[in-house]
Amino acid sequence: MGDFRVVLVEPEHEGNVGAVARAMGNFAFDDLCMVNPCPLGDEALKRAKHAGHILSNAMIVDTVDEAVKGCSLVVGTTGIVTHGPKRYVRIPMPARELAARTADHEGRIALLFGREGLGLTQEELARCDLLAHIPSSEEYPTLNLSHAVSIVLYELFQTRGRRISRNPVSSEEERELLYKYFARLLVAIDYPEFRRHNTEVMFRRMMGRSVPTKWEFYTIMGVIGDAAKLIEKSKK
Repeated sequence: MGDFRVVLVEPEHEGNVGAVARAMGNFAFDDLCMVNPCPLGDEALKRAKHAGHILSNAMIVDTVDEAVKGCSLVVGTTGIVTHGPKRYVRIPMPARELAARTADHEGRIALLFGREGLGLTQEELARCDLLAHIPSSEEYPTLNLSHAVSIVLYELFQTRGRRISRNPVSSEEERELLYKYFARLLVAIDYPEFRRHNTEVMFRRMMGRSVPTKWEFYTIMGVIGDAAKLIEKSKK
């Protein structure tokens, strides 16, 4: 059950970090990574209870890019839900739907949880292939960090025993290459520069939601790469 990596981005309270480790132990997850965490001491170990080994073995890094290295899918969590088809940067899927969509995914999936006060930045959200949220009251939608992690891991735990098939998926490097080809295609067709970033994020989200196999990814990458080359050649 080591196919998910819980990534805490700049957690601010060691008690929350300990409670996250305990939740991971409860649902049989053990891969914890923290980006620039607060100092961890006795309170964190006390809250972790019998999952102290998860804290001891946790990876600590300086950047989100380091945290998601080697992961084939990056999922960001957010308490803010926007509405309308054009607001795709912050349109997440419920945690239960995330669990269903990733049930047959082969490869490590990074689950990003943001700061207690600010969550994930726009730049960090743009780095994610998928966004997920926990449906809650509109009057008070933001959950405590450890509670949010617990609920997401519970939903994932529920689907783990129901996997039917495991299809090979693209690697992190292959995905990023596809996104570079797509950006190159936008430039080749003279797509309006002021719209390129948002369109690139939309394409990343779309590919993340579809969770394509490695073969599907290579097919799409080949088509887009060839199209960009042909257009560039015709313009010389």
